[in-house]
Amino acid sequence: MSSWGPHHGEEDPIRGWRGSGTVFFSRCNLKCDFCQNSGISQLGEGREATPGALAGIFLALQQEGCHNVNLVSPTHVLPQILEALVSAADAGLSIPLVWNTGGYESLSSLALLDGVVDIYMPDMKYGDAGPALSHSHVPDYPAVNRAAVREMHRQVGDLVLDRGGIAFRGLLVRHLVLPGGLAGSESVFRFLAGEVSRSTWVNVMAQYRPAYRARHLPPLDRAPTEEEVDEARALARLFGLALLEDRSFPRPVVP
Repeated sequence: MSSWGPHHGEEDPIRGWRGSGTVFFSRCNLKCDFCQNSGISQLGEGREATPGALAGIFLALQQEGCHNVNLVSPTHVLPQILEALVSAADAGLSIPLVWNTGGYESLSSLALLDGVVDIYMPDMKYGDAGPALSHSHVPDYPAVNRAAVREMHRQVGDLVLDRGGIAFRGLLVRHLVLPGGLAGSESVFRFLAGEVSRSTWVNVMAQYRPAYRARHLPPLDRAPTEEEVDEARALARLFGLALLEDRSFPRPVVP
């Protein structure tokens, strides 16, 4: 595990006004050349935590008032997380659980999470297998990713918010715009609209900057242009998806 605490940099319906209770796990099941957290994901910076200690962290985040427990890159430590959740639930954990993942998930792993995870927040990084193999070094990313997202939606449905604008159940997809069209945005959005739900919430993210090995791998050595980002968002709207940037959220007054 790398770190944990209230996080105010997530999407509005996840962070709310009290923060998302984020737990960052060391390592990752992807090897992205452009990872902005490569020290954690690739080099394994962090420390070991027992399932008991992890359960204590979940409960501490709830005690701090976080809207949810947000598990970042959790796939490779699924058994330990499930063990921790049993203990935490027995001790009173009741806030929603967010599965925050790169989207490269097996259906057998997701079967273990059915009825456990409240909010799935996967990446859909690529619409085509070639760039995925070249830059995240995994085979068949689109096929694996799409099967996983279908199953996630089957389990939790479209994103649902409470009266305060905070998500408590459902699917929220992240799609990072990569330079040079490497993310295959049109293919991703066509899939979501045609095979998942036109009501799927999507965050089309513009914050890509060269990191890790990307500085030596054009076109990943540059940020996407404003035109590339605008084009991706226009495509999401064209397919009728629920683009996060087009939504407004209530801002409760906190005493």
